Amino acid sequence: MHILVVDDEPQIQRFLKPALIAAGYEVTPAVNGADAMRLIATAAPDLVILDLGLPDMDGKDIITKVREWSKVPIIVLSARDRETEKIAALDLGADDYVEKPFGIGELIARIRTALRHRAHDEGNATRFESDGLVIDTLKRLVSRNGEAIRVTPKEYDLLAMLARHAGRVVTHRQLLTSVWGPAHVEDLHYLRVFIGQLRTKIERDPANPRIIQTEPGIGYRLRDEE
Repeated sequence: MHILVVDDEPQIQRFLKPALIAAGYEVTPAVNGADAMRLIATAAPDLVILDLGLPDMDGKDIITKVREWSKVPIIVLSARDRETEKIAALDLGADDYVEKPFGIGELIARIRTALRHRAHDEGNATRFESDGLVIDTLKRLVSRNGEAIRVTPKEYDLLAMLARHAGRVVTHRQLLTSVWGPAHVEDLHYLRVFIGQLRTKIERDPANPRIIQTEPGIGYRLRDEE
C-alpha cells in the first residue's frame, strides 16, 4: 500500500516515513499543495495524510479539488484543533482527522480503518458487524447476537449511514442532510433523540455506549469491529 504524506514540517516527514515503512507501507513525501495535487493524480496513492497548513494553499482546498474526481482516503493531520476546522475538513470529504501531537499507533489504526473501508466500498459490502451487532443493508435488517432488533425507518437510515462510514467520524451536518434532508442541517435535537433511541436498542449499556461513539461537537463514529 502506498501512502502520500503531505506536510511541510521536516520533522513530521522524518518521523512518519520510517514509522510507516516499518508498518509495511510505501511512503512518498510532498511539502506543498501543488506537489500533493500532482502526486495524487500521477502516483495514485492508496491513502493521503494531509496537513491543512501548507505554504501554498489550505489543505481544505486540496480536499475539495481531489473529491471532484477521486475517492482516495484522506486523513487530515493538523495542529488546528478548532472544531470548526475539523468539521469543515470532514464535510468537504476527508475520511478522518488526527490532531498534532499524535501517537503513531493511533494514526496507523486510523490508516487501517480508512483502507479497510475503501476496500469495503469497492467490494460493495452490504454487511456490518461489531460487538455482536449485525447490520445487513441488503435486507435492511438489524440484529444483536442473532436476535432481530426492531428499528424505525429513520433509525435504520441513521444506523446505515454510520455503518457505511464505520470507524470514521460522520459530522452532524452529514447525518442530518442524509437522513432528514438539507432543510434540517441545524436540527441537532433530531439527531440526539434518534441516537439516544438507537443506543437504547443496540448497546449493552446505553449509558456507556461502545458501538455508537460521540465525537464531541463534531458528530458520531460507529465503532469498527477491529
